[in-house]
Amino acid sequence: MPPAALIDPSTIDFSRPLVDREGIRLYNPQRYEMEQLTAIVSIDVENHLIVGFKDVRADEFWVRGHMPDYPLMPGVLICEAAAQLSSYYSKHVNLIDNGFIGFGGMEDVRFRGQVRIGDRLIIVAKATRVHRRQTIFDTQGFVGSNMVFQGRIIGVPIQTTPS
Repeated sequence: MPPAALIDPSTIDFSRPLVDREGIRLYNPQRYEMEQLTAIVSIDVENHLIVGFKDVRADEFWVRGHMPDYPLMPGVLICEAAAQLSSYYSKHVNLIDNGFIGFGGMEDVRFRGQVRIGDRLIIVAKATRVHRRQTIFDTQGFVGSNMVFQGRIIGVPIQTTPS
């Protein structure tokens, strides 16, 4: 049985994103094929909650081979999208001065549905630990109102310039 949703996906307003891909690039270092977020639509600092999405396109690098004739977004990329959203939040709240929050681990990951070409993968992340040495986010992914992913993302600081 899936956990309770962190937010009801039907209540999300996608009409006016807060942060577009260019804005995401100001905080997240991923580029080209590894950019897994399209936009961020909500940031609630008081509740440590952030909501973003990825529009899954037919020209994604994985489409040809995962799975031929029935392309499914790989679970590892769904996890990466959740990690990128969590990392963005950490920079947004000025958790670290230089660098970024990198992927430190995952716990309790479950896939509950498919993500296919043309889908909008809605990602929700709620921080349960926000500390400069480690962050922990409970994350969920939805296609429409269907929860397709859940997991805990652990982040660790990666400094890109000497402190």
